[in-house]
Amino acid sequence: MTAELVRGQNHPLTQTRLEIRVSAGKPVVAGATLGDEQGRVPGAEWVVHPGSPILPGLEVSKQAAADHRLAVDLGVLPESVHRVSVLLALPVSVGGPVRFGALAAPFVAVTGLDGSEVASYTITGLDAESAVVALELYRRQDAWKVRAIGQGYAGGLAALLTDQGLGEAAQQLAHAINDAVTQGLARAVATPPPRPSGETRVRTASPGAGATSAQAGAQNGPGTAAAPSGTPDAAPSTGSPSPVDPVTAPAGAQAAPAGAQPALGGGRAPSSGGPINYTHPGRQTATPPAPPPPTAPPPGPGQPAQPVAGDATGWSMEERLYNQVWGMFEDLARTAAAYRSAVDFADSRMEQELDKVLSDPRSRIGGAGDAAREAARARHARLVDQARQVLDRDLAQLRAEADVVEPALPPAYARWDNPVWHAYRAPTEIPMALRLGDLHLPERADLRIPMLLRLPLERGLWIDSGRSSSGTASFTDSGQLRRLALDAAVAHAARLLAAYPAGEFTVHIIDAAGSGAGPLAPLVAAGVLAGPPAVGLTGVSGVLAQLTQRVDLVQMAIRNGATDALPAGLDTAQQLLIVNDFPGAFDDRAVTQLRYLADEGPAVGVHLMLVADREDAAAYGPLLDPLWRSMLRLTPVPDDHLADPWVGHAWTYEPPLVPPGSQVLHHVLNQVAAARGPWNP
Repeated sequence: MTAELVRGQNHPLTQTRLEIRVSAGKPVVAGATLGDEQGRVPGAEWVVHPGSPILPGLEVSKQAAADHRLAVDLGVLPESVHRVSVLLALPVSVGGPVRFGALAAPFVAVTGLDGSEVASYTITGLDAESAVVALELYRRQDAWKVRAIGQGYAGGLAALLTDQGLGEAAQQLAHAINDAVTQGLARAVATPPPRPSGETRVRTASPGAGATSAQAGAQNGPGTAAAPSGTPDAAPSTGSPSPVDPVTAPAGAQAAPAGAQPALGGGRAPSSGGPINYTHPGRQTATPPAPPPPTAPPPGPGQPAQPVAGDATGWSMEERLYNQVWGMFEDLARTAAAYRSAVDFADSRMEQELDKVLSDPRSRIGGAGDAAREAARARHARLVDQARQVLDRDLAQLRAEADVVEPALPPAYARWDNPVWHAYRAPTEIPMALRLGDLHLPERADLRIPMLLRLPLERGLWIDSGRSSSGTASFTDSGQLRRLALDAAVAHAARLLAAYPAGEFTVHIIDAAGSGAGPLAPLVAAGVLAGPPAVGLTGVSGVLAQLTQRVDLVQMAIRNGATDALPAGLDTAQQLLIVNDFPGAFDDRAVTQLRYLADEGPAVGVHLMLVADREDAAAYGPLLDPLWRSMLRLTPVPDDHLADPWVGHAWTYEPPLVPPGSQVLHHVLNQVAAARGPWNP
């Protein structure tokens, strides 16, 4: 249960690695001070802030933002530190809010690394204050607690830091913090677009716990996406997207009625002990924070910042790259939304001006009407050109960042043509996420953002072998499309096998009609399956019965706290069932079992991947609709079926197929097989 604190209330902390999430609705500066036993801060070097964002055990954001995630590791703080005070301040900027009383009450939550809230506090009662001590983490008899503070300062950061014990250094440090935010010495705020040319993008951490759209965790509040500013013709702003896990899946809903909503990102949980661990995402060991992220040299006057791979926040390079990819997706969504909003405004304004000209009888005589129409069209062209210039600038910066980030990605995030796969060896830890393909928008089709799905899977995957209204329209051979769908399924399965440590992921295949022998050959030949593909009614019922029984046994064991009583021969690894040409050879009992696995399996480590055309299931009527809706629909060819409900984008999805003629898939599967030992079908 989450403790909802009021001012002055405290709550014990049972974890040492925490995140502190801040949501303020408008950009604020976040920082923290380290205090001694009396709560005094000895010097400026004991303050972590945008200009100096990392101290042992603490990391804060480098920019002002509406939402923050502060990383805290109490276990590595110096022994002399007895108090960590979390600070919020309004940035000194022209036109920005100057007091917290003008904003919605800031919300602060202390969470575990799995995203679960430990304590939360809504800071109410603020008025003229422009800086506030939100809460403090304090040590009491070798145990840590959190206390809600909510102490505001009308004198701003300087007054707050003075009260913390910095004395004369407080004013100087407050100026340094404001300079770090306003002069771009740290990452600058990019909300709302368009951004000045020397400004870099907002980079926020990934969403918190939850892996389905119904379970989405803490997310950034909405920003704005505006048309080009600085001119009297600027367009009104429009809502920009709430952050979506790429990119775990950018779409919270699908444009096509057939298909499920892509999953939102999930948090990570440490191992809970015992012989079976189904916490998300299944990391077995806690790792210390990685070295500080690399930084690029400061840009020249009027030049954009040089992109650097791994410059987002996070405890490890893997997490930083994940957050950076996620931020790239958000930036592309925002800048495209701003451009489309500006063009829509320009179109609407021109229509209004032309209607006004036509409605005035005086404009129909002489050349006045023609001149007014030409002026309206010229204003329209100027607005569109301004919007396009801003879009091109932002897209060029994103393109440069993508060129830097893509080669630095680890295997789980990398394309199949990335050289990192040639040095692949079975990992010892489960990665945070897995690449399921790429996403792009029509504004620049060559700018592709990796689509990353958090691990372990918390919903099934449906590889659609049917036709759609866009990507598959050019295919006249349904057999070719089915072959491509099964090729995509094999590629996804190989990635999943490669992402898990040896023996921690098991794949079963149902190929009832035996039609998938060719595409499935790489998995069979490498010996990475639990057994040969099941064929016929007998094979289908046998595999479904085995997995259904496993789900039942593990559910009962977890429910009764008796995981050590599971049968000795039970495979406790994560399980994936690939079903080719569903629902062929599936009777009513088999369909019921499959729906049961789809609903109950993910929670206990059993996952589905269906290769199917929904039209083939028409005979079942609405019986299978809940099954389709519960799964993430992917296509074997580029298709724009992923809809973004926050800004209305239709994202084009491209599957991660192996390049023609490449042997990388065979190399990876052979490495997986060698790591897990001989296959005993």
